[in-house]
Parts: sequence; structure tokens; C-alpha cells
Amino acid sequence: MHTHHDEWILILDFGSQYTQLIARRIRELNVYCEIHPYNVPVETFSEHPPNGIILSGGPKSVYDEDAPILNLHFLDLEKPVLGICYGLQSLAHSIEPDSVEKAEKREFGRAKLIVDDASDLLKNIHSDSVVWMSHGDHIIKLPEPYKIIAHTSNAPVAAVKHSLKPVFGVQFHPEVVHTEQGKQILENFVKDISVCAGTWTPASFIETEIEAIRQQVGSDKVLCALSGGVDSTVVATLIHKAIGSQLQCIFVDNGLLRKNEFQDVLDTYKKHLKLPVKGIDASEKFLSRLEGVDDPEKKRVIIGNTFIDIFDEAVSNENGFKYLAQGTLYPDVIESVSFKGPSATIKSHHNVGGLPEKMNLKLIEPVRELFKDEVRRVGRELGIPENFIQRHPFPGPGLGIRVLGGLSKQKLDLLREADAIFIDSLRKHGLYDNVWQALAVLLPVQSVGVMGDERTYEFTIALRAVTSVDGMTADWAHLPYDFLSEVSSRIINEVRGVNRVVYDVSSKPPATIEWE
Repeated sequence: MHTHHDEWILILDFGSQYTQLIARRIRELNVYCEIHPYNVPVETFSEHPPNGIILSGGPKSVYDEDAPILNLHFLDLEKPVLGICYGLQSLAHSIEPDSVEKAEKREFGRAKLIVDDASDLLKNIHSDSVVWMSHGDHIIKLPEPYKIIAHTSNAPVAAVKHSLKPVFGVQFHPEVVHTEQGKQILENFVKDISVCAGTWTPASFIETEIEAIRQQVGSDKVLCALSGGVDSTVVATLIHKAIGSQLQCIFVDNGLLRKNEFQDVLDTYKKHLKLPVKGIDASEKFLSRLEGVDDPEKKRVIIGNTFIDIFDEAVSNENGFKYLAQGTLYPDVIESVSFKGPSATIKSHHNVGGLPEKMNLKLIEPVRELFKDEVRRVGRELGIPENFIQRHPFPGPGLGIRVLGGLSKQKLDLLREADAIFIDSLRKHGLYDNVWQALAVLLPVQSVGVMGDERTYEFTIALRAVTSVDGMTADWAHLPYDFLSEVSSRIINEVRGVNRVVYDVSSKPPATIEWE
């Protein structure tokens, strides 16, 4: 997907769970970077080479049969290189095969870095700085002409540099927060050694992207599916800024939105953001097609296909649409080019699949280079209201995958009320912004309860709240007991048909954030 950036860093991915973190740290320095599989052909970058190359860590040993091998032709680009953990071992091993020793035991956890050469990579790094080790093999002898620039009490080789060229390696992870001065090490490599000025900001992104959209679209018309979420809203606002009335947005009420959401969001679109948007209430059509369907994947397919039909209908009397705008993000792009092969489909992607083919539209994806938090920063720069920017992610199939089992309007309404109480309470107690995503799920389980003197046999609501940086991994949010107690009693007292509330304490992985 390589694009048009004046200065950028290439990250070659050897499979580390931290590869995306490296990218995020570099982007925090206002420098653009891209992740590519370790085996991407060098020629891909011949016309527009990066300013520097980072080799990520990885879970393998260089001695494994299927170990990813560094293509040494990347060194022929004569750009600065930084190998991290496996990246360093792969570099050493490919230059001199017996320079890496298979470890008896892994070195894992915190260590104190003893700096032997405080120039270049380790400039302004103090000795005794804590670093995070996570590696099996280690380097026993350095290939010529490399020299050691730092060690730890346990690892004689903790950081190295080439005597003549700007090629470096570290045996620890500078990208994780446990490495105290990791950001400084990456800044030394990116800004000083790779000579990046750091001009890639939300404002410069908007300026470049507006120009790119105008060039791509020309005088054609663009259709944008608004979901009510941050990504599609930023996409629509950006495109509207670029091409004005050539954009037509459609916001569909599928009957699976939260309480009052359709009207509230439509008002924001029309009144505040002045977007050219058509609101369509298609809730009855969706619900009649979903009646009694309890398989989650079938629900997703029906919802996706119904969206396509509604769209088709909405624009059938207007022709001339050439493009469909989508809020694809960088993690979606990385997942589809991962060197492990395209990631197994955990669930159907939420973007409006099938629409471009059916309506013969080309895709336009203005934020496909960005992580979620970067989309939010761009949204702020575009003047989108803060309460909208900070909205939790909400799935395309909406409450359709939060009512487990068969759907009905009655169950959806019940869930809407419970969900509204949960979200409203989070806001009231100042907890909403501490959580990445919060949701209520209606379980297909009825249980015995007592209300007054009567036995009841009613539904159970599960509450889920997680903390995360980008949704790829997540931990359950440790919300205060008093708060959970208050929410539980409000839901049981105010929502007829619910007599039990439970809280979900599972992390992702192994559990997903949504239940279906």
C-alpha cells in the first residue's frame, strides 16, 4: 500500500506481538511509518526508499526450520537499520551463521542497561536505565565490524553498532512502556540517525489527503455509508472538505442502534457538521429478515445484505456514483498483508462488504494509513465535537450481535434500556473515557428471581467493559464495585423483564470484546 510520504520509516515484521507498538511509537514522533512483511521484495521501495529501516522482533529462533530470514539486500539500500531482538539476531545470523547461540533459557523481564558508548543510538540514555528483555537466543560473538555499545549483568551483548555504517541492534524492546527510555532510543534512531524532521501531523495529513481525494475523484460523485461511529464520520467530513456537494452520505436506522441514537446522530451530522446526509429508517425491513435467526454469522450476513439492498434502493434514482467511501483502518490493512498469511477470519468484517461489486463502485479509503487514536486526532483537527470523537467503537451489526440467540423487537428494546443505563452511568461517574468500549449483552438465559413476594422468571443482562489501546488486545475494566452495584440495581428496577445482572471478567485474547 506504499504511498507518497517525503520521509518515512519502514518496519519489517518478523512476527513480534509488539510490531504495531513500534509503529505507534514512531508515529508519536510525528514521523510516518509502514509495516511490511519481512519477505516483501526490496524493489517495492526502489522509487521511494525509506529514511530508515527497523527489523521487528519475532517469536522464532533463527535455528527453527521455518524461521523468517532477513533479505540482506535491504542493507544495499544504504539506509540506517535498527534490529530489535529477533531482528538483531537475524541480522547477525545472516552475516555470520554461528554468531547466535540457542539459549538454555529465555531472558524475560526487566534488566538494567549498562551503556558502553553513549553516542548515536544511546545518546542521552543513562546507565542503569531499565529495559524490557524478551528473547530466547542471544548473540555470543559479533560479526565483523560490529561492536558492543551496551550490556546488562546477564547479557554481554545488549546493544551493538556497525563501526562504519549506521546499522544498530538492541537485544531488548525499546517500544514497550517497561523500557524507561525506549522512546528516546527510537527518537535517536528516527530523528538523528535516519534524519526525519517529524512533520507528519493531523493537520499535514488532512492537507495531503484532501489533495489526494481531489486527484482521485476528479468531478465524480462519492457515496458514503455513515455508521454513526468515529471512523466513518471522520471519512465523510474529510471527503466533504475536499469535494463538497459531490459527496452523498447515507445513514441507515437498521433497528439495531442504541436508544435515541438515530435521531441524535442525524442531528449532529446535519446541524453541526453540515454533511449532505440522507437518513433512512429501514428498521422494519431489517427486523423482519432477522426474525428468529440465532446464528451470529447468519445475522451478520443478513444485516450486510440488507444494507446493500437499502443502499441500492436509496441511490437507484440517482446515477453517477463512482466511489464508495469506507473507514478502513491501518490494523485492517496490516491483518490482510501479515506475513503469516491473511489472518484467519475471526468474524466477517464490519465494512459494507459486497456493496462495491454489486453497484460497480470503486473504493476510496482516506484513513487506511491510520490507527484508531490517530483517526480521533484527525477528527479533532476537523472540528468534530469531542463527545462524538470519544465515542466507544460500536459494531456494524449493532445490537443484533448483543442480543444472543434469536432477535425480536421486544428483546432489542429491553437491551436498549439496559445499555442506556450502563452508558449513562459511566458518563455520570466520569468513567466513560477511561474505557475503550462498554456494552450490555442480553443473554438467552432466563433464571428464577424474587420481586416483592413473587417469583420471577426473567432475562439476564451481562455487562462488558474493556480497556485497550487499539482493540487488538483488551483487558476487562476494573470498574468500582459500588458503581457496578448501582448500575445493576438500576437495570433490575427500571427494565421490566430483567432480574439478574452479571459482569464479564475475560480478556482478549482468548475472549473477543463482543460476545458474538
